[in-house]
Formats: sequence, structure tokens, C-alpha cells
Amino acid sequence: MEEKRLVLDIEQKPKKIRHWLLFATQHFLAMIVACITVPIITGLPIDATIVAAGIGTLFYILVTRGKSPVFLSSSFAYIAPMLSALALGDEIAKNNLLAVIIGMGIVGVVYVIVALIVKFVGTKWLDKLLPPIVIGPVIMVIGLGLSASAVGNLSTTANNYNIVGIAVGLVAMLVTALVAHFGKGTVKLVPFVVGLGAGYVLAAGLTAIGNAADIEILKLINFTPLKEAFSPVKFESFLHLPDFLFLKNMTSQFNASQIPTIILLFAPVSFVTICEHIGDHKNLGNIVGRDLLKEPGLTRTLIGDGVATSISGILCGAANTTYGENTAVVGVTKIASTAVIGGAALLSVFVGFFTPFTAFVETIPGSIMGGVSLLLYGFIAASGMKMLINERIDLGVNRNIFVVAVILVAGIGGLVLRVGVVEITSTAVAMILGILLNLILNPKKEAKMEDYDV
Repeated sequence: MEEKRLVLDIEQKPKKIRHWLLFATQHFLAMIVACITVPIITGLPIDATIVAAGIGTLFYILVTRGKSPVFLSSSFAYIAPMLSALALGDEIAKNNLLAVIIGMGIVGVVYVIVALIVKFVGTKWLDKLLPPIVIGPVIMVIGLGLSASAVGNLSTTANNYNIVGIAVGLVAMLVTALVAHFGKGTVKLVPFVVGLGAGYVLAAGLTAIGNAADIEILKLINFTPLKEAFSPVKFESFLHLPDFLFLKNMTSQFNASQIPTIILLFAPVSFVTICEHIGDHKNLGNIVGRDLLKEPGLTRTLIGDGVATSISGILCGAANTTYGENTAVVGVTKIASTAVIGGAALLSVFVGFFTPFTAFVETIPGSIMGGVSLLLYGFIAASGMKMLINERIDLGVNRNIFVVAVILVAGIGGLVLRVGVVEITSTAVAMILGILLNLILNPKKEAKMEDYDV
């Protein structure tokens, strides 16, 4: 693993508070759109999900002793089981909140059990199951698998195709890239903040013109959340208690007979996200120049992630998972400080209570986040390619080509396996196929040219 040059290493802290705040804000903005998408789809509380992301990340940092710069936030992998759990007992109401909370508790238990197995068995088996020839393409799949989300956000405004929105998103992308490449001093270290800011200012100007001249295509920003927050002005316009699940009546649709179904909904998906957890940590370790599966160790990272999911379930109902967006920010800015990640987590907790900021975040056009995400998700995919290059994987060898090919096609093509209520995501399927093919096509048994009698 080659040595990486970092502006701030994992144990280091920014010297100035304003820099700390800027770097933390950058991480928060990188994750926020994906974070709130899960509650939007499932109908769970957005503000509580934002708070849960921060608390989960702080717990993870504590368990890993501040040695892994990971931000945790709401996971898309559990959307299907979450929706199914919410519908247990009453498919119309879809409000079985206790079933979701129990499901997230089960996820935490599975993670802890696997973590304890790793503690006693070790991680050497991972090197055999997940060598660079498998992990590299899987990382590429993680990044490229998100490409549809980035392009979808970039291409639509208010659920309609909007060429002006695309242009503004591309401006945000271009400004981010220019700042990261040509920027000096502190500005160079916060390219995503500058890019998002430039895109928002441009979108606000165009929206003002669109409202004044009644030109629909220029109306990029919907300021309704801000208007509602201050109409009328009251204490809740500034601070409010998030809509935490544990404060609700959750017994109306739940009964104990549902527990076996809940286990079948959530436990299998836990193993899928554990595979993604390992891949994400290998990718981040490659970026920061450390083996995070050895230090702080896979046992600690799994416990941090799994228990954080259980905590998040109690708060908002969503699972926590490592966020590729934040890994990309670490890779682009070369700031791997867990103190910065911790600052972003604290900011996330604060924002969940602070009404104006929550309302403002809801006004950010998806096209702007989509434009910046072209860089974020592309960086993840490029990191996988870089791993293959750094590890000198010979793609002139058929077995290597086959392993890479099946992972990329299955993952990007969206090969999903469904067995009853269990759904295995395309990323997990791609990883499983890659592992199997890599083990079956043993390089020691590969035919040599001299074996051919022609």
C-alpha cells in the first residue's frame, strides 16, 4: 500500500476553529441529500434522521477510538425491509414503527455477532476472500452504482426535466473541480462548499428572475420550507424538538407474532451491508494509507456501525451505514481528521434541532447536489480503478479479466436476487460472484502455454 500525503492525518486537528467549521460543514453538505432521501421515501421523520446520523457517527468514532474517519448516515439497503415492516399489521396505515425499531435492533445484533467472530478468528480469511482483484471492481461498482442517482438529481427540478437546472448543476461541478485544482490556502480545502455555494447563488438569481417574469424553467429553488418556518415567527421557527420515534405511540399495529417475519426481513440484509462495510473500509484505508481492518480493526468498526444502526432505529427508524460521499471528500481534500468528522457529526445533531438550517437544506435544488455528486461518486469509482493499478493487477490475464468483468456487469447492470422477503442488492451480488469466481479460477491451476499440444 503506497504512502499517501494528507493535509490532515487521522489524529490531527485543524488549528483554527473557522477551518474546523468549514471542513465539518463540507462533510455535512456532502451527505445531507442522500441522508434525507431515505426518510422521504419511507415517510419517517427527516429531522430525527439527521440527528441520528450525527449521534451514530459520534458513537462510531468513540468505539473506533478516533482511528477511522468514517461518517455514518441513513442506508438505502434497508428501504425495502423498512417499508415491509411498516406495513405489518395494517398495509394501509403503514405505521408499524415498533417493527422497524426491532428490525434495526436485529441488525445491530447481527453486526455484533460477526464482530465477535472476527475478534476470535481474525481477518486473514478476508485477504483470501477479498483480494484487490475483487475489492477494486466492487469499489468501482459502489461509485458507478450511484451514478444514476447523481444524473437523476442533476436532470430534474420539481420532478421535471430542466435544462437550466442541469446547467446550474454543471456550474457547481465545474467550480468545485476548479477550486480543488487551482485553489489556494483554505479555499482549496473546501471545494464542495464553494461549489455548492456558487451553484445556490446562481440558482437563487435565476429563481428571482423566473418569479418576476413568470418563467417556469428558471424557478429552480422552492423557498416554501423557509417561508413556512417563519410564518408566523415563533420559538419553533428557530429551535424545535425532532420527531423522534421513541416519543410516539408504537404499539397499535405491533404484536409479538410479527417478530419472526421481522427477523427474516432484516437479518439477511445485515450480511449484505456487512460486505459493503468491509469494501468501504478497504477503500478508505487505501485512500488514507492505512489498513483500517487491522487498526482500529474490523471488530471495532462493525460494532460501531451495527450498534449505531440500532441507536438510529430508536431515534428515526433508519439504518446507519458508511457514506461514500464523505469518503470521496476525504480523498479529494486529503483531510482525514476524525476531529473534522466528529465536528460534522455535531453539526448534524445541531441542525436537526435548528429549524432555519433544516429548512434551508430542504431548499437546495437536487440539480446542484447532482452536479457535485458527479465528482463525489466518480471519485469513488476511480478509487477502485486506482487500487487495481497500485496493486499491479495484470488485466492481460484471462482470470483477472473475468473476475473484474462479472463484478462490473452484475453490479452496474443491477443484478438483484430476491428470495421471498429477502433482497440481495446488486453490489452484494457482484461481490459474491467476484469472490466465487476468484476462488474457482485458481491462478496456481491456470493452464500454461506449454500445456497446449497444437
